[in-house]
Amino acid sequence: MYKALHADATALLEGWQPTSPDAAGARDRTLALLAAGPVAMSRQHRPGHVTASALVLDSTGSRVLLCLHVKFGRWVQLGGHCEPIDQTLVAAALREATEESGIAGLRIDPVPIDVDVHQVQCQGGSAHHDVRFAVIAPPSAVEQVSDEAEQLGWFPPDQLPEPLAGGTAHLIAPGLAALRRSPLRLAP
Repeated sequence: MYKALHADATALLEGWQPTSPDAAGARDRTLALLAAGPVAMSRQHRPGHVTASALVLDSTGSRVLLCLHVKFGRWVQLGGHCEPIDQTLVAAALREATEESGIAGLRIDPVPIDVDVHQVQCQGGSAHHDVRFAVIAPPSAVEQVSDEAEQLGWFPPDQLPEPLAGGTAHLIAPGLAALRRSPLRLAP
């Protein structure tokens, strides 16, 4: 289980040019975690596991969609655990964004915008090695709150809500850069 996803994650991160010094350090820590093999993709791996998340942007880059997370009580980007059905990290991030936003027709830039390692309460205490992507919503997008969110909201990139999860604000600049370069950009 997770063999194809593990191979994809390893290749993706080995070939990725980090967007910041912090992201470079997190990438290196994640590659070291991946040396444990496919088990590093599973939430059962107590030392840590790879997760996938998405900063959802509208097609103009004038708004980002964030989730007030039920468990954390903070505004965060969408995302979560990889599942056995996921073959790639891009597919995992897109699946999570679609499930948590209820928006059909999301498009994802396949180049990560960040990697972040942070402690969580999974399995009584673990680390998420979160690989983050930019996702573009279609112009007609209407979000629907999932079980994991108290609410969803669209916010201007320079007016993010509080309380905000620590790493979320760092996604704005690389997310907007991805929107500008992405061949998946939707026409305004």
